[in-house]
Amino acid sequence: MGHKKKNSDNRDLHQQAYDRLQRMQHFGDSKTEDKKYDREHDTDKVSGKIYSFSTYKTYWKHIKYFLRYVKNHYPECRKLDKAQKYVAEWLQTRVDEGKSAWTIQTEAAALNKLYGIKKDDPQRFQPPRRKKEDIVRSRGRKERDKHFSEAKNEELVNFCKGCGFRRNVLEKLKGSDLYDRRQVEASLKDARMYGDYPMIKACKDALETFPDKEYFVLHRSDKGGKMRISPIVGPNMEKIVDRMRNTKSDELVWQYVSANCDVHGYRSDYATYLYKEYARPMEELSFENKIKCSDGKYRSEIYVCRGDERGKKLDRKAIGVISIALGHNREDTAISNYIRNL
Repeated sequence: MGHKKKNSDNRDLHQQAYDRLQRMQHFGDSKTEDKKYDREHDTDKVSGKIYSFSTYKTYWKHIKYFLRYVKNHYPECRKLDKAQKYVAEWLQTRVDEGKSAWTIQTEAAALNKLYGIKKDDPQRFQPPRRKKEDIVRSRGRKERDKHFSEAKNEELVNFCKGCGFRRNVLEKLKGSDLYDRRQVEASLKDARMYGDYPMIKACKDALETFPDKEYFVLHRSDKGGKMRISPIVGPNMEKIVDRMRNTKSDELVWQYVSANCDVHGYRSDYATYLYKEYARPMEELSFENKIKCSDGKYRSEIYVCRGDERGKKLDRKAIGVISIALGHNREDTAISNYIRNL
């Protein structure tokens, strides 16, 4: 006797959303290539895909918060598509609850992805702007700092400041992830031979952006599954290189990284050090001189800050260098989140 076909109408909101997100999973696909394809063929492949598992986990967490809200306030709503009309209402309640602009933008992005809401949709919720002065993560002393001594962990702290790690990369860093310039050049040659495009880009970025640097660290499976090769910098460069050289190629450089270590905060020290190293004197720059940015557009070599640092002038070329070192494509991310005390 055959099994009866499952009636999809019996799925609850949770299952409907889960199934939709499962279909969107395209881990390992190139978002850059899909964007290029969309521009050339006037399509929209990107909006229907989720490219990394970490993004999927984040979106799914916040979508469940929304579904819980709909279930509690509108129990008669049984269809996922019909629940879309409550998106703006729920996001506004998050604003009223005092959630940070970062949280609300993430939640809005998750629901825009779930429902395929376009940027030009007049019904699209406009979350509050993120302001630098509102950032609290890695700003000032925190409760967890009481349980982490920078003096006792001086080597780890200096290691982070010299490499600009994200925590997930630092915790899985191996001795084989140290590269000198000759090894990067050899890796580029091998990558071209085998068509390893992520490695080709990582090597070219390192060699072309940092022609004066000798030692680099390979950041494997960084945010969004990306790969990058960034320079080791600062007064502790030799100690960092020595530690990695003295670690076997298949062993972890750091067997244990305290949860109270502010790894993200030390990325800011790394970014600020790089900016000071590469920034040209402002009197040598001109608003009339244009440089090509990561999006292919030409803009003035002088970047004028907005928000709480309105009017401050920075070297856009140096900002671009920092963005590559940190693994970001947008210069405003480097400015708003990392460069400090200039």
